[in-house]
Amino acid sequence: MLKKWFSLILAALVMAVFVFSACKKKSPTQSNPPQPTWITYDTSNSGLADNEVRAVATDASGNKWFGTILGGVSKFDNTNWTTYNTSNSGLVTNQVWAIAIDASGDKWFGTWEGGVSKFGNTNWTTYNASNSGLANNRVIAIAIDASGNKWFGTYGSGVSKFDNTNWTTYNTSNSSLAHNTVWAIAIDASGNKWFGTEGGVSKFNNTNWTTYNTSNSGLADYHVWSIAIDTSGNKWFGTLYGVSKFDNINWTSYFTWNSGLASNYVKSIAIDASGNKWFGTYGGVSKFDNTNWTTYDTSNSGLVDNRVNAIAIDASRNKWFGTWGGVSRFRK
Repeated sequence: MLKKWFSLILAALVMAVFVFSACKKKSPTQSNPPQPTWITYDTSNSGLADNEVRAVATDASGNKWFGTILGGVSKFDNTNWTTYNTSNSGLVTNQVWAIAIDASGDKWFGTWEGGVSKFGNTNWTTYNASNSGLANNRVIAIAIDASGNKWFGTYGSGVSKFDNTNWTTYNTSNSSLAHNTVWAIAIDASGNKWFGTEGGVSKFNNTNWTTYNTSNSGLADYHVWSIAIDTSGNKWFGTLYGVSKFDNINWTSYFTWNSGLASNYVKSIAIDASGNKWFGTYGGVSKFDNTNWTTYDTSNSGLVDNRVNAIAIDASRNKWFGTWGGVSRFRK
């Protein structure tokens, strides 16, 4: 009998050690600490060049690139920061309003007053109105199509296309572009270009133009800040007064009074792998899962500033919000 109890006690001790070891393996360690939901990077706690972040992009290696209003471009590899500005690189000016990364990994920075600077990770090349066919040195939007053509939206002079050799500019005098100030560019699966302007949205299929505005469509406002296209081909337009969805036939608009949108001033849009739409507004970030709305702002989350200029989503599904107060990363 005593031998039987001894065997049971020994078995229980072995099981306890096994459970303790398993729990210990699953517990966070110094080399693998728990990741907080929100982290903010600004000039006081990181190498971010300037707190006013206008553009955000992620490259194939997982590096994040932040275009700032006065400090140039900051690169973050999740550990180290590197800033490129006019004093230490070939960046043409420190006011970076747009970023796009091509299939070769070259970075294209649209600047205010300086034109476009291309960075090939070693060499810099600048294109401006003096040395190229770029329409205007105020470049506020960039998109790259499947053929590798670069499309540059300018402030006041239309859109310039660069095929890596030749330049073509489309404006209100030589095309049916709705307005010469182009804030946003998106390219759909059929290769159509969608330009968000101060006069509505213009669609270009490389031959014909179609413009949607407040008088001929359900577009919420003629001033279009941002565009995103989901996997179903729906176009989402962020405007000065709400968000409009266009399914190529019907229009649906969302405002603060008929949805959970945080603010009608919608500056940026991103769509994650689950199809959630993320709207950067001047009242915080609103997430829409096609049914429910959730807003993150400075009062209920770790978002550093409610004025959200840019959004990027990395391969790990982290959301990166460029604001007027720095960059906030949201992990969920």
